[in-house]
Amino acid sequence: MNAQITANLRRAYDARAEERNAGTQSSWKLVERAAFLERLRAAGVRRLLEIGGGPGHSGAFFRDAGLDVVMTDLSPEMVRLAHAKGLDARVMDFRQLDFPDASFDAVFALNCLLHVPSADLPRALAEVRRVLQPNGLFYYGVYGGYSFESVFADDAYEPKRYFVFYPDDELRRRAAAAGFDEVSFRAIALEDDDAHFQELILRPAERA
Repeated sequence: MNAQITANLRRAYDARAEERNAGTQSSWKLVERAAFLERLRAAGVRRLLEIGGGPGHSGAFFRDAGLDVVMTDLSPEMVRLAHAKGLDARVMDFRQLDFPDASFDAVFALNCLLHVPSADLPRALAEVRRVLQPNGLFYYGVYGGYSFESVFADDAYEPKRYFVFYPDDELRRRAAAAGFDEVSFRAIALEDDDAHFQELILRPAERA
C-alpha cells in the first residue's frame, strides 16, 4: 500500500483501539461469524489465520471454539489488546504475510481488505492464497455494492481512513482473477446505508 495510506491507517486505528475494544459488534456480524465457524467445523479446520483482527474479538471467539488461531493487524495498539486476550497476535501488513506457504486451513478477513488500494488488492489476495492450504477456506467480508476509492469526508477517525468499495460483480471477478474459486456469495442489506455487506467464501483454485 502507499506508505502514507498505511501510516494513516495505523495511526487512526491506534488512536481508536481502546474504543473499539470496548465496543460490541452488530448482531448480524455475530451470526455470519458463527455460520463460518460451523462451516469450518464441518471441513475439519484446525488452524485459522485472521487478518485485520483488530483488538481480537473474533480471534478469541474462534480460539474459544477450539481452533488454533493466529491473528494479524496493522495497528500495534490493536495487537497489544489482542495479546491481552491471550491471542497469538502479530503486527503485519496484508501484502507481506510472514508465514510459510500453506500454513493455515482457513483465513478470516472481516472488513479489513476494504482498506487496500485497488492496485494492491491482487498482491494482498495472492498472499492469502499463498498461506492457505490447497483446499483451505477464505472468508472475505467487506462493505461495498458500488464503486468508491478514497477517504470519506465525514469519517470520524483521524487521520481519515482510505476505503475501497466494489460492485458485487467486480469484487467476485477480482477474487476469481486472484486464483480463488467461489464457494458462496451473499449480499447483506444494511440499515440506513447506501452500501451493503458482501460475504464471499472462497477456496484456492486448482493450479493449472
